[in-house]
Amino acid sequence: MTTKSDGNDATVSRVSSALEYWPAPPPWGWTADDLDHLPAEGPNGEPDFFKHVELIDGALVFMSPQRRFHQLLIRRLSERLDSQAPDHLVAVDQMDVKLSRRTRPCPDVMVIDAEAAADYERTYYLPEEVHLVVEIVSPESVDRDRKTKPLRYAEAGIRHFWRVEEDAGRPVVYVYERDPAGGAYSLTGIHHERLAVSVPFPIDVDLAVLVK
Repeated sequence: MTTKSDGNDATVSRVSSALEYWPAPPPWGWTADDLDHLPAEGPNGEPDFFKHVELIDGALVFMSPQRRFHQLLIRRLSERLDSQAPDHLVAVDQMDVKLSRRTRPCPDVMVIDAEAAADYERTYYLPEEVHLVVEIVSPESVDRDRKTKPLRYAEAGIRHFWRVEEDAGRPVVYVYERDPAGGAYSLTGIHHERLAVSVPFPIDVDLAVLVK
């Protein structure tokens, strides 16, 4: 039987071998578990090279530096969701969710089970622990946030998804709910000045003040 230590050692060895092919992906591809074993420095000694990276369909995706608009929305929306969530749920930001062996994105905000959030050793959460995913669209992430990621979140069974876009310096929230029959997200509302919904729990947010 393979021990946890043996498994970690094998993953570390696999990641080291994979980086020999850099910048091309290794022939066997990247996996979600590889992200926990990427080195602090890049292949050429670049500091914090792998600090902001996610895995989408087996490909490493490097996230661009955040704009102030993006950072404010993450922090303030997380605070408001956390303050309104029932005791068994917690809002977290910029933590991974492992959707499959080849896909491990890092959503801007999630609402997860409080029990899972209480484990401070966790580096990612599982779809069944996630009740809401929020992606805040950046210029370089438009296609991923509008197309690829929602599809993968829905396939994994995450019931609620929000996409936040910028319109003239203000946030606009597109709210989606997963249809259990078809397994895809359906748009349930577009919110400009105020976001008021009843699921996954009663939420009321004044959107205009999030970026002031």
